[in-house]
Amino acid sequence: MAASALVAVPEPAGSSAPSPARTVDAASLTAVSIALPAGSTATAILATDSASRSASRLGPDSTILEPGLDTAGPGRPAGRPAVRQPAPKVRTTLKNYWRHDGNISWYGPGFYGRRTACGLAYTRGIIGVAHRSLPCGTLVTFRNPANGRQITVRVIDRGPYVPGRQWDMSAGLCTYLGHCYTGPIEWRYGKGSGG
Repeated sequence: MAASALVAVPEPAGSSAPSPARTVDAASLTAVSIALPAGSTATAILATDSASRSASRLGPDSTILEPGLDTAGPGRPAGRPAVRQPAPKVRTTLKNYWRHDGNISWYGPGFYGRRTACGLAYTRGIIGVAHRSLPCGTLVTFRNPANGRQITVRVIDRGPYVPGRQWDMSAGLCTYLGHCYTGPIEWRYGKGSGG
């Protein structure tokens, strides 16, 4: 069995400007015969699917389809029933980012041996923080930007009562963080605080 075709024979490359109206010279085509093994069949080249044509054939109003799919509706393949999609659940997610407080202080002398507003005995070693309005037990994480130390503590007392200040660290907390002075600190709500 033999197959035959016309094939263009390569020539030396030359430079010429591209031209969309170029024709092929019939004299440059040479007949070629290919001998196939016994029992082989020639393969026919099928016309390409219109959906998989080159992108250069697309126009501004063309519809792009996956090859071989006919649509029965916008974006839906033929033969598939329409399915009702569930509505997305609306949720709010709060980002618990680090906040900068440039004026945090600590308290201790004069309060040792007394009870905190949350009912704890205030000692030199207790680790916690005072805040005017957060509920007792609210978790807050503090980080000292000067040395990188970080800890999560509970609100254990009310205060501070100095205008412009939001937090008062216990003596144990300021010692742990190495921040027993009035100055900057970073904070965010701890896990389980809901904030």
